[in-house]
Amino acid sequence: MADLFNHPSVLRAIDDLLIPGLEKLAAELNDGPGFKDESFDFTRHFYSGNKRFLKNPARGAKWRLGYAVTDLTPYDYDRHTYYLGGYLMGANGYNNQINDLIDKMQCRIIALDDGSGRGVSVFATIDAIGLGNRHIKQIRRKLADLIKYEGPTETLCSVNIFSTHAHSCVDTQGLWTNTGKKAVHNLLKNKTGKGTYLDGPDPDFMRFATDAIARGIQKALRDLTPGSLTYAKKDIGEGYFSNRNRKSATALSTELVRFVFTPDDKSLRPTILASFPAHPDVAGMPTNDGQGTGRELCGEYVYYMGELIGRAGYNFIFINGAICAIYMRRELSNDGVTLHHRYEQSIRFGRELARITLALTKTTAEIEADPLLCDKAQIQADKMESEQNGLPFTLWYENWTPVREKNVPALLNIRLKQVRIPATNPLILLVGKLNLASYDVIALKNGGYAITTEVGYLEIGRDFKAVMVPGEFCQDLLSDGASLHAEGAYHKTEFPYPSLKDAFDCDLYAFGLANDAIGYIVPDNDYILGRFDEHYHELISLGEHTGSAVVKALIDLRSECI
Repeated sequence: MADLFNHPSVLRAIDDLLIPGLEKLAAELNDGPGFKDESFDFTRHFYSGNKRFLKNPARGAKWRLGYAVTDLTPYDYDRHTYYLGGYLMGANGYNNQINDLIDKMQCRIIALDDGSGRGVSVFATIDAIGLGNRHIKQIRRKLADLIKYEGPTETLCSVNIFSTHAHSCVDTQGLWTNTGKKAVHNLLKNKTGKGTYLDGPDPDFMRFATDAIARGIQKALRDLTPGSLTYAKKDIGEGYFSNRNRKSATALSTELVRFVFTPDDKSLRPTILASFPAHPDVAGMPTNDGQGTGRELCGEYVYYMGELIGRAGYNFIFINGAICAIYMRRELSNDGVTLHHRYEQSIRFGRELARITLALTKTTAEIEADPLLCDKAQIQADKMESEQNGLPFTLWYENWTPVREKNVPALLNIRLKQVRIPATNPLILLVGKLNLASYDVIALKNGGYAITTEVGYLEIGRDFKAVMVPGEFCQDLLSDGASLHAEGAYHKTEFPYPSLKDAFDCDLYAFGLANDAIGYIVPDNDYILGRFDEHYHELISLGEHTGSAVVKALIDLRSECI
């Protein structure tokens, strides 16, 4: 396949026919219903975070945390047609209608307050391929209405909505919902002006989901309770992560970070927040033996992390990291056991990562004494099956070294900034003009287009610092990989800014798909549209200026916080 896409005649055809054809078609279409002029107020329902950053906790400050989880699984999936967000491909007959449920689609929420009087910040994560800024602002609007009429009276500092990027939950963006029929219908509407546009994602489901998420946030705010917070991190190695399809990007983050909130009231459950970067994308592909269609709703590994961590007595929330080209590598968790369904790989990966999360600070003896972490009978059975299949078995805690857990002082600094990103990718403009996805697009006076999105910077205590990025972020932009430099980039030029870790001069993490889902964010100097093998990410990117626009906005934001 790589040879085909790199064949000179194919590359010439792409350059001479495909890309110009897309550009011509996009230019001939009228603007879609989501297009706004430059006077549109994009600041509505935007939270900018803290006006001032504190260097030390306020006097007498104490953490408060509230937790909620809400079920977004459609109850009528067997009577109404729903579509999975992801994997519309030939292997599943270009049909991703949900035909069964494996588990649940959820939104997990924490409200967090550092006792400084500057307001409460909300962090909510949806099991979904992505959620655009338009729907995130709908959640914020609905939340504001609920608080106005029902309470609580907490002052909100920020409301942050993330997506896990699960490929096997209901489509919340619209690209995968009855795509072919919708494209033809909306093309005719666009050209003739007759009829109405079909929406991107299912409008009834989106009303249900945004209502439920707003209600969940309100519950978390009502349940704020005092307690303490700890932090731990561990490099779990490259065995759980794979840079599968962007060879020019060489940075790879392999750390798992964990926060644990312990309420003062010991009758309440503690809460774990975990983060690492990996696509939850396995269950949505069909199996070659025909035993799995790939069209079952599944929360992917995130659901099964939460399931096992819940059995250990904790609430759970997961925030994904910088996942451009980074996937869950499953050899260590699959071992050599026989798995007939793709979702079984998500189950094993999720439970293994849950055990690692729970065991970060435990010794090997403590792990082996805990039947939830070490089911010796199951381990022995898996080992025997692996050997019978002639495949390796890997014990996840072999050569284990625990890490130290730190108490986190009650200090939460967060700042957000809106940024305008040029939209130059003709495929993305086609998607917008045909209303295939729910986004608000700015029609500029000069004839160009742009999207307004959000970036953020976050400090929890003194040791954890993270940027919040509105899509699938290339780790080279975070950690100075090869594609930032001329010798490693497609265009043999330098990226115009340093990596964020260098610019911020600290150990920095990234929370991805934060407050938007604008697609892939890659370096400008490594952006090439039409090379579908190792640069297919550009197909689902706003354009060649996305990387620099996001990085510059984050560097500017950091300078505003000092």
